[in-house]
Formats: sequence, structure tokens, C-alpha cells
Amino acid sequence: MQFIREQLVDFGFGPTSVKYLSTIAMIIFIALICFIANLITKKIIIRIITHIIKNNRFEWDNILLERKVFRKISHIVPAIIIYNFRNSFGENFEDLIVKGVTVYVILVVLAIMNSLLNAINDIYQTFEVSKMRPIKGFIQVVKIIMIIFAIILVIANLIGKNPLLILSGLGALSAVLMLIFKDSILGLVAGIQLATNDMVRVGDWIEMPKYEADGDIIDISLNTVKVQNWDKTITMIPSYALISDSFKNWRGMQETGGRRIKRSLFIDKNSISFCTPEQIEKFKHIDVLKDYIINREKEIAEYNETHHVNRSNPVNGRALTNIGVFRAYISNYLQRHPGINKELTLMVRQLAPTENGVPMEIYCFTSDIRWAVYESIQGDIFDHLFAVAPEFGLRLFQNPSGNDFRNLVGETNNEVKIREQ
Repeated sequence: MQFIREQLVDFGFGPTSVKYLSTIAMIIFIALICFIANLITKKIIIRIITHIIKNNRFEWDNILLERKVFRKISHIVPAIIIYNFRNSFGENFEDLIVKGVTVYVILVVLAIMNSLLNAINDIYQTFEVSKMRPIKGFIQVVKIIMIIFAIILVIANLIGKNPLLILSGLGALSAVLMLIFKDSILGLVAGIQLATNDMVRVGDWIEMPKYEADGDIIDISLNTVKVQNWDKTITMIPSYALISDSFKNWRGMQETGGRRIKRSLFIDKNSISFCTPEQIEKFKHIDVLKDYIINREKEIAEYNETHHVNRSNPVNGRALTNIGVFRAYISNYLQRHPGINKELTLMVRQLAPTENGVPMEIYCFTSDIRWAVYESIQGDIFDHLFAVAPEFGLRLFQNPSGNDFRNLVGETNNEVKIREQ
């Protein structure tokens, strides 16, 4: 600085001009040094670090590079240079420069820590445990605490007070802070409970009708859980809502490898009857039923013979019914179906009769949990059962349609014409 002033005096400038011109020249000189230092750091040092990172066998350091951690560290270099030249501007400006550099360094460190925490979260997500124990919410809490402390340090530096004094004064503002950060505090508590109790994970399929959410969880943060619905819309659910409200998690279905089919066929009660000998002989030619019919015939014959049952009336003793044979057929058919998981519950049961007929409920699990495959398997099964029911002398119930009434009226008219003739 003194050298610049001497040179300006030699050129014939006055004291005031020398003062201002020397300050401007010094600022330009320091700015040039900062520019060169920053250029060297980014163009040479950062490139060397990038080359080393990309050519080693570790993956985590690539994430640090993607999050620009090293590039943000390089921003401290200009601050160091300016701080070392603080005496060049005189005592009047030294304190102002120190404060400005300190504020700048605090902000740069905050940016570095922010990128570093993001990188830590990205690295953690490369492990399978991240789906069960996400840490994004905790990282967001750390970020909030860092920002609060950074603001306190900046204010304390600018007013020249001890940060502890400002921190102690925040006690009076605790009620205001609780109000401002209410959602964050609730989200933090909910996040801890969700993680501790393993209630939800990224990738879980959940249903929450209150928020019209029905899909996969794609992100769990401090305040919200992001759900991508099956129609590809995104629903944001407050984290604490998963603690206070009920929801359905389909993870159990996904982990067991089976998706439940629970659907009923409604049999017309008027079509239920005992099997005739002709029907029994017909059933013996059905591969799925052959062994069942032979064994049941033998069992029934032995029972009736042991108890001296008079079979002249079909009401006496035991006998096969078409609905019972149909139930056995469905059970054996499902046992042989390649799309049904045989290790999980599989049964065909008859429920209490209703005004719509006798419900024959199929309860089983598919071996593939994918939605499209599940619907295809379920559709194939019921397509077959709808088509095969008449072979057992059974009618499936449905409410009369307009076509049914037209056919009924047509038959009545034909009967009237026949009588008239």
C-alpha cells in the first residue's frame, strides 16, 4: 500500500487523490490476486482432485464431487487472501473487513455443510437399510439447527457481542419459535416414531383415503411423506398424520410374495340339487375331479352300508350334491393353477345365503404380486369358473336385465299364440 502511494506522489497527485487512488489500486490488486487464486484452485487443484476421485475404486467420493463439496471449499481461498491484506486499508477499515470476511466464511461453511449433509444422505441411500431407516428427516433437523446457529453467529459478529448472550436471549422467543417451527417439531417426533417402529419405508405401498393417497412412498422427509399414486399423481402427507391417523401398509403382502384373491360366485339356490348317476359318471371324466369322485363315492357307499341307509329316497343317508362337487372342483382347480401360491391360505368356502343366492367364496393368494399379473390371474380363474358352472347344473345369479324381461314377454306371447291355435 505504501509503495503505491509513493508512486502516485511521484506522478504529482495530491494527498487526497493519493489516498483514494491508492485504495482503489489496492482493491483492484487484491481482487486480481483473489481471481488468480480462485482460478488456480478450480482449474488445477479441483481438476486434480476430480481426476483422483473418478479413477479410484470408491463410489462415495463421487457423490461428494456431484454435490460440489470441494468446489464450495475453494471459496474460502479468497476470504483468506482478503483477511491477510486487512492491514493494508488502515485501522478504519480493518474492523469492517474482518467482520465482512467472518460473515462470508460463516456462509461458505454453512453452504459446505449443507452439501456435505446432502452427500451423506445420498451415500446412505445406496445401502438397503436406507429403505427401512431413512435419515433425511434427521438431516433436515441438523440443517435447521445449523442455519439458526449461523444466523446467531452472523448477528453476533456484526454487533460485536458474544453469541452466547444472543443464544440465551432466544429463551424469551421460545414460544414464537415453537409456533414457527410447529410442523418441523411435529415432523421430527413423527419421524422418530416412524423409524423406531418401522411403520413406513421408501417403496412401501400405502393407502390413506383421508388424503386420497394410494400408491408407493417415494420420499420421507422431515415434514412430509411423498406418495406416488397409481395414476402417477403425487400426494403429500404430513409426517405426523401417519402417527395420528390410520393407514394401510401393503408391505406384508409384498414381503410374503402373495396377493390375496377374495371374491365370490353367487349360486342360484333353485339350481342346487343332488347329483344324478348320469352326472356322477360325467364328473368322473373330468381330470380335476376324477380322484375326488371315486374316493367320495366309496366313502359315501361305506357309510350308507354301515348304517343300513335306505337309498330309495335320496333324502336318506349321504349323497353328492352339485354345489358340493363344484366346490371341490374349484379347490382342486386352484391347487393345480400355476399362478396360485400353494404355501399360503387356499380355500373355497360357502357363505351364508343372501337375497342374491349362495355365495361361493374363493380365498387364495397369487404367486405374483405385480398388479397387472395379479388381475390377469384373477380374471383367468373367474372366466373359467363362470363358463364351467353350467356343467354342474348350477346357475349363477344376477339381477334381471331388460333383455331378460323382453325374453320373458316373448315366451308369454308365444304361449298365448299356441293356445289360440
